[in-house]
Amino acid sequence: MRTFVQKPLEVKKAWVLVDAKDMVLGRLAAAVAIRLRGKHYATFTPHVDGGDCVVVVNAAHVHLTGRKREDKKFYWHTGWPGGIKEQTMRERLDGRFPERVVRKAVERMLPRGPLGRQVLTHLRVYAGEEHPHKAQNPTVLDIGGINPKNRKGRVPC
Repeated sequence: MRTFVQKPLEVKKAWVLVDAKDMVLGRLAAAVAIRLRGKHYATFTPHVDGGDCVVVVNAAHVHLTGRKREDKKFYWHTGWPGGIKEQTMRERLDGRFPERVVRKAVERMLPRGPLGRQVLTHLRVYAGEEHPHKAQNPTVLDIGGINPKNRKGRVPC
């Protein structure tokens, strides 16, 4: 028996819509990264971009567990003396581009290198409910229904 190796021409990309409202950020990002890579298919091949195109809506309404919303800080430097800047997760989610939080979380769960950058081009993240991909007829993926821990406000067992 020979090992199956998928070729790039054999890949059929599906479109998936994920609603991020009331979802836990890390669990959402992990599920989206698996879809982007194509690990949910039996034909998964590590060196081929065999995943789906994923559209994430309501990215501004994700939740974080614990006190990460207030305590988690992001630092960067402007390049000027004394130019260290800091921003909390709350400021990022309430700021101009809240969708970047979800995009960055997914990006950090993908492999680094040319394949990871190519896979990331199939991710579309929008802060609100509207998206311009209705013509692709994306199938709705309910990540919150897979495991009750994926959604904030879950009923404890």
